Amino acid sequence: MTDDLAARCARAIQVITPDGTVVGAGRATLMVLGLLGWPTLASVFSRPPLIWLVEATYWIVARNRSLFGKAFVRDRS
Repeated sequence: MTDDLAARCARAIQVITPDGTVVGAGRATLMVLGLLGWPTLASVFSRPPLIWLVEATYWIVARNRSLFGKAFVRDRS
């Protein structure tokens, strides 16, 4: 792992494709969604203006992880 990739991973999810391309944040999330069996949905949301909404939503959730964690994850203790 390079220092640049480590810094990128600290800020957002990163996907490295077989050809070495690094995709991050909302676009990486859509790539994973497509690989998990939702390629049409991923393709639709990958186009403007929806990709802008995906990226904005990703960053809002990423910057407020603790808030979203408390709201959507039950305490299992």
